Amino acid sequence: MKVIKLVASITLLLLSQLVSANVSLNSLFADHMVVQQKTKIPVWGWADPMEKVLVKASWGAEAETIAKADGSWSLKLKTPKAGGPFKIVISGKNRIVLEDVLAGEVWLCSGQSNMDFSMSKFTSDSREAKYQPLVEYIREEVKTANDPWLRHIEVAHTTSLNGKKNNFEGNWRSATAGHVGKITATGYFFAKELRKQLNVPIGLVECALGGTRIQPWLSEEAYAEDEEMKAFFDENRAEAKILTAEMSKEGYLDTVYQNKLKAWKANKKNLRKPWPSENPESDKQMPATLYNGMLLSIIPFAIKGVLWYQGESNSHYLENEYEKYFTKLINSWRADWKQADLPFYWTQLAAYHVPDERSDMGWASINDQLRRTLKLPNTGMAVLYDIGEAKDVHPHNKMDTGKRLALWALSNDYGVKVPAVSGPLYKSSKITDGKIEIKFNQVGSGLMVGEKKLSNPTVAVDESLKFFEIAGEDDIWKSADAKIISSNRIEVSSPEVEKPISVRYGWSSNPTGANLYNKEGLPASVFTSENN
Repeated sequence: MKVIKLVASITLLLLSQLVSANVSLNSLFADHMVVQQKTKIPVWGWADPMEKVLVKASWGAEAETIAKADGSWSLKLKTPKAGGPFKIVISGKNRIVLEDVLAGEVWLCSGQSNMDFSMSKFTSDSREAKYQPLVEYIREEVKTANDPWLRHIEVAHTTSLNGKKNNFEGNWRSATAGHVGKITATGYFFAKELRKQLNVPIGLVECALGGTRIQPWLSEEAYAEDEEMKAFFDENRAEAKILTAEMSKEGYLDTVYQNKLKAWKANKKNLRKPWPSENPESDKQMPATLYNGMLLSIIPFAIKGVLWYQGESNSHYLENEYEKYFTKLINSWRADWKQADLPFYWTQLAAYHVPDERSDMGWASINDQLRRTLKLPNTGMAVLYDIGEAKDVHPHNKMDTGKRLALWALSNDYGVKVPAVSGPLYKSSKITDGKIEIKFNQVGSGLMVGEKKLSNPTVAVDESLKFFEIAGEDDIWKSADAKIISSNRIEVSSPEVEKPISVRYGWSSNPTGANLYNKEGLPASVFTSENN
């Protein structure tokens, strides 16, 4: 009898909770949010099955819908031109009022630590004294910034091997004292440039996690579209299942880690110190885990475009397949947002002295494959090797990083006339009499030899071009002499290579001295002519 009464009590409690369930929203829809202007934005959340949900905005738009059987609901709401503040009221069995809503331009910021790191991460002293002025600049920016129309929300760091997250915990913050330090530094300086040029609200949605490869940012569905990638995914998941079962056993010993640690100690610690084996359930490198745990929770929030800064962690992992994965990521994300022409802008990797040869060559390869991905329409790339720091994989000059990304958006998406959107990009080459002639795109008003110091403008210098190499049929690369022969061409040769067949530039993780620019002060991209 007591059992029956207990069951009855629990049933009544559950029923009462169901009856009184409140309409709720995805965390993106909150006070101080920025909505994409002049479009129809998806608004979504949860309620009781078949519950009517009405959304009204103070700018005059409204829409309604009925919650599905699983309690989810979504609708489209027309947004005004840039401005605010506005209110949005969501009504069902309860009422939610969103205050201080702005309409403007919304950009997704994704990738690994150089996108994930906030402004405050760059206020510690630099590892090399010559970069300390950059630290002082950012400290002052964090201290004095006061722009309530530049706003940011961050998706919580979450991995999910199998389950798919549909929400996250987070709040919108403005670029004002006490808050700007928590905003992605790369995104902040991009947004600051847009604010200056466009004078409209800018919203940044950050979905990034340090130390991650590209593989976890792709969906399982994207992997399934390619035979080789599907095989990689399936093999990975099978191994994960075995490892998860092994690690759950009583008395489990991480022998793989112990053996690696022993080898590291025996090698006098000249290699990277190994990490203990990660449980697949929480491993941020597993394919699709960050897509499942982070990106899905913000799809299909209305955005203008995507900023991407990632690749360091792939310099020693499937580095020669990066272009394939990156192309798949761009196309699949565009499909997720149902925007085939969604603007997608990224960075090459900044210069950094890596500890091993594979990563050194892999770093250069990633940079070249990032360049090759520009074949996709409505894309752009900022080159950063000239603003890196040899002893810090997180260079402080995020000011130029943001500005260089902003050039693409200002020109392509907002019709702002800029001197140039990019530095010189490799177009083609031809071999004549033992010399290779290289033709470039994006030369602006012409090629020049330049020098860039800290965040100061690039200046022309009377020096020889550096960091060009050529190779013959033996594939042995030799340092080459290079000279500018026209506004968009360079001639390269070496007395050590009589019959060159390939040329490359900046081919290192830390191409110190690489100095080809256009006259607008933007650096030439790392490239190789091989397989172009």
